[in-house]
Formats: sequence, structure tokens, C-alpha cells
Amino acid sequence: QVQLVESGGGLVQPGGSLRLSCAASGFILDDYAIAWFRQAPGKEREGVSCIGSNVGNTYYADSVKGRFTISRDNAKNTVFLQMNSLKPEDTAVYYCAAEQALQCSMWSMDYWGKGTLVTVSS
Repeated sequence: QVQLVESGGGLVQPGGSLRLSCAASGFILDDYAIAWFRQAPGKEREGVSCIGSNVGNTYYADSVKGRFTISRDNAKNTVFLQMNSLKPEDTAVYYCAAEQALQCSMWSMDYWGKGTLVTVSS
């Protein structure tokens, strides 16, 4: 069974931090670019960040540059999204997705997780 499972979401105050995890089972992440997407209520899904199977290839949406950091630990078959200086507009369900590619395209994803909710509010 192929599965991606997100964790680490929750309620955090503006300016706070969260670390999201995306754990893969049923396949090995080494050959996949992994992306984080988010979808706020009533909004379309948007790409947040991506890391290629070539670790040097990363992407960040302009809205999160300087605040979010994506990383991967292939030994643990897990990808992380460190989110700092969180803003209310970061509130969304965050999804991870895997693309069998060296570099990120963020349009042709092979597997999707079910999502984890991040709420930024005082």
C-alpha cells in the first residue's frame, strides 16, 4: 500500500512555529520530488514548497520565502516543512505530495497525503 501521512499540524499563535512531517510508506522517497501544498477554506490549492530528489533543487512560494524551510531525511523516508514566523494567512490544510522526478514541477504528482490542518490565530 502506497501512502503519505502528514503530521505536526495544530493551533499556533502568529509569530510561532510548527514543523510538519510527511512520512512515506509503500515506496522509497529517494527517487521522488516532494512538494507541500495548502488549501484554505474557499480558496484553491496552492503550491508552498518543494524539494527535488536532487536535494539542491528547492522551491518556495514568494509568500513563504525566508520563513519556511523544506528538508528531507531519506533514511527515515520522511520530508519536513519547518514553518517559522507564522501568519494568520498561513492557515490552511497542508498536503504533501510525491512526484517521481529529479526536479520539482509541482504539477504532475503521483501520490498525495490526506492533509494536516494548520491554524494560526491569537
